[in-house]
Amino acid sequence: MVGVLLSVTFVVMLLVVVKAKHVFDLQRRTESDKAGERGEQMASELISRVLRPDDRLFSNLVVNYQGKRTELDNVVVNSSGVFIIEVKNHSGRLEGNIGDFEWTKYHTSAAGLTYTKTVKNPIKQVKRQIFILAGYLREADINVYIRGYTLFLQQNCPVEDECVLESAEDVDNAIHIHVKKTMDPAKQAAICECLDQLPPLVF
Repeated sequence: MVGVLLSVTFVVMLLVVVKAKHVFDLQRRTESDKAGERGEQMASELISRVLRPDDRLFSNLVVNYQGKRTELDNVVVNSSGVFIIEVKNHSGRLEGNIGDFEWTKYHTSAAGLTYTKTVKNPIKQVKRQIFILAGYLREADINVYIRGYTLFLQQNCPVEDECVLESAEDVDNAIHIHVKKTMDPAKQAAICECLDQLPPLVF
């Protein structure tokens, strides 16, 4: 009888531990999702501040091409071209090289504890997004050179590269100042029409 009671007690305690871990993981994912959503909202506002009358901003798009799927935080289309701006709102310190598939994020809590987590290299992530979006547009007989950037809202990118943005000035330079080509208005309109047909990302 005592053995049965001990077994039941053990099972109950195990279920409590599993449930607590599930709730903790869910809270962590929810907090991470909220941080990402806040970051994307901040980025959209930042990008909007430097937009010109010729610019068209698309946000939170889902693109599929040859069985590959990607989510685009922001795409700007103007007379200078097409620009993908991926947003990262990672807190803490990031470590990694431009060629790494993953980076390491270090975050120190209010209690002084340091946690580590691996995150995808966003620079490589943007290159994949360029490939998929370019393929999607080619299916509509639109060939266009796409430039890709990553906007680090916490200004903590561990590498220096021309595709790294950290401010509204950087965004303005990327989509207006550092580009010279002028795209045909008809082509610009065709690209916008294709992007208008893409489904929005549902949070």
